[in-house]
Amino acid sequence: MTDIGIPFGDIAIPARLPEGSETLRMSEPEPLKDPAAAVQRALAQPIEAPPLALVAREKVLLAKAKGRVAQACIVVSDNTRPVPYKGEGGILMPIISALLAQGFSPENVILLVAAGTHRAMAQGELEAMLGEEAFASGVKVVQHDCLDEANLVHIGTTVRGTVAKINRLYVEADLKILTGLVESHFMAGASGGRKAICPGIFGEQGTFIFHSAALMAHPNARDLQLEGNPVHEESLTVAKMAGVDFIVNVTLDGAFRITGVFCGQLEPAHAAAVAKLKSYVGIPLNRQYDLVVTHGGFVAVNHYQAAKAAVASLGALKAGGGLILLANNKDPNPVGSNRYRTVLSMLKLAGAEALDRVLASPDWPFIPEQWQVQEWAKVFKKISMSDFVYYAPQLDDKDWRDLPGIDGQSLVGKDNTRKSAEETVPAVVNVAVERFLARRGFTLQDVAEGVCHIAYLADGPYGIPMYSGGSA
Repeated sequence: MTDIGIPFGDIAIPARLPEGSETLRMSEPEPLKDPAAAVQRALAQPIEAPPLALVAREKVLLAKAKGRVAQACIVVSDNTRPVPYKGEGGILMPIISALLAQGFSPENVILLVAAGTHRAMAQGELEAMLGEEAFASGVKVVQHDCLDEANLVHIGTTVRGTVAKINRLYVEADLKILTGLVESHFMAGASGGRKAICPGIFGEQGTFIFHSAALMAHPNARDLQLEGNPVHEESLTVAKMAGVDFIVNVTLDGAFRITGVFCGQLEPAHAAAVAKLKSYVGIPLNRQYDLVVTHGGFVAVNHYQAAKAAVASLGALKAGGGLILLANNKDPNPVGSNRYRTVLSMLKLAGAEALDRVLASPDWPFIPEQWQVQEWAKVFKKISMSDFVYYAPQLDDKDWRDLPGIDGQSLVGKDNTRKSAEETVPAVVNVAVERFLARRGFTLQDVAEGVCHIAYLADGPYGIPMYSGGSA
């Protein structure tokens, strides 16, 4: 048997796959030996920009010359991204400290949580993400609300027709700083940089074009692809309209250790981070697999976010193959919003091709978060829903009325719901693999002899299989 460890929340759960199965993983980048020093160095020696201290000081002096007190807005990600804000090597306090040292008052520094269309975070979640030191510094923490029209400012309309409304606190700030993690993104090519603004602190109406059916269906709207990617281009256009003084982006390895810190001007600093990312997250393949086993990683706090792991697996999957996805959907709403559920149930009932036709129809009223269901549809254009097994212990029978695929819990028996994830995850993997082999007429010997190919994606949504015969 082939032993694997499946990341699940804060633990790795041992499981076994048939002998002959392969473990695929991205190359291991070297973590920074002294991340705290690297952060300070990047702030002092940024890419194509003056040091943050100088930028901050100039903003203070300009505001003073106009008879005002300078305001700063630092955009931070929400808890769907493992950005290292706190602790050893954390990026947040060095930024705050630099601003305070140059004359910004704590009460005039705002940490704006780029929630996009996600739910608001609880106070405990904010404290766990940002750290006690940030709150003790006296700066304000505000969560973006994409529906709060009173706190949105219309800054223009893009060529594609996106109505750009941005959080007022950001627009009116003298100093505008973006922070974030640069990882592969299945729509925009890579996260970080411009995405902190669009969709991070964007009005909901703006997503109607930015996440439209046409842009989601574009062949370049995919992992690690920036050139010719309309989602990236639209996001960057809006960010430039809003204005950015400085960014602080990081790259991480599979253990969430910092591998690079990239500060400075929006485009070149983000481009440098993406170049670093591309150097290790791609997994070159010369074959695709009959069955792929993967996990949702840190990001899959709910079913909505787990789509990233499913789409990332497509490069490794044979058409008509099978996929097993295990995720710890620990969010208070383990599926997603009611709007997401509505469109997801349409996918389940009508199928991927029919859903795409509906979403592309001029008569269809755009529903926010339909874009994520359109990503799921990409999966079910390649494999059957009956060959997709999804397991998250937080989901119940009511949830599964809306979800496409097979409930992994049902394969091991509903009487096992009281068992821990450590017991259930390996059982689901074992039974789901046996089920797939039986449905295809394969045996364990076929796997051992290479007649049937099974792969485990050790990095889940973070490693991107790149099949030499094509991207998918």
